[in-house]
Amino acid sequence: MRNPWIRAAGWAVALGIVWFAGQSLVRNWEQLRSQPLDWRLQPGWILLSCLVVWLMYAILIVAWRRMLEGWGQRLDGWTAARIWTVSNLGKYLPGKVWAVAGMALMSKEAGIAPWAATGSAIILQALAIGTGAAVAACTGAGALESARPGTRAALIALLVAAVTGVFLLLWPPVLRRLLILAGPDTGGGTAPAAGGIVFGIACNLIAWVGYGLALWLLARGILPDSGLTVLLSIAVFTASYLAGFLALLVPGGIGVREGMFILLLQGPIGIGAATVLALASRLLLTVADVGSATPFLIYPKRARVEP
Repeated sequence: MRNPWIRAAGWAVALGIVWFAGQSLVRNWEQLRSQPLDWRLQPGWILLSCLVVWLMYAILIVAWRRMLEGWGQRLDGWTAARIWTVSNLGKYLPGKVWAVAGMALMSKEAGIAPWAATGSAIILQALAIGTGAAVAACTGAGALESARPGTRAALIALLVAAVTGVFLLLWPPVLRRLLILAGPDTGGGTAPAAGGIVFGIACNLIAWVGYGLALWLLARGILPDSGLTVLLSIAVFTASYLAGFLALLVPGGIGVREGMFILLLQGPIGIGAATVLALASRLLLTVADVGSATPFLIYPKRARVEP
């Protein structure tokens, strides 16, 4: 059972982000109402943004298959994509455990050893958090310093902690301990090959950058004159997504992610544009999640393990 103090701290952070964002909206309500927004919907840019998100999903699926191969477990591409995309919908349920549990359960049904199914899901989540924190720290200095002066030291500490955490996953004793703590269903804490972990780190870094690029493309598709840069897009998307992800009991990080999004972007592009882009990004990701899983829900190919 999760420590109640940790749960309370998670709720406090989530509510704090929403409160600060709400206060900002209240203080700037008149500015928000009066701020002109140059709406010029350009479907081509929006479609390209969604395609980039799907490409990042494909990269992460390849990383997961590579990690399983490090444990001697193999899945065909269709089955791996079906498990990853369908279990990914679990993040919209309260508690972040459902996506991991769904991936582990579906993997077992596809013939993957239970300990490898659970262990790979846990490691993927750890890699996503660690690499995301590093990307946010490296790209978000300007945005965070502008939104909350004096945060540079915190960003440096975050970067050091993120890099340390990611590379600790390459140390077999630490990784085995992590898997043992995760539960008895992880094969006694058997560590996968280091090559699979390194490949997973690289793919997660690419994915965070790609998600930021998708946000920039989305901005071009709805607010082309917002002035949003690619680097700022990467920083804002990564930081806000992680804030929503770490709000453990909030389904899909709804509200928390948008609150962080607005806090970081209200200075650079204005509170009106930041609010519109936060909501548009949420809608795009929901469409991307549902759209990527739909073909596998309609045509569930029989799962099989490669020989």
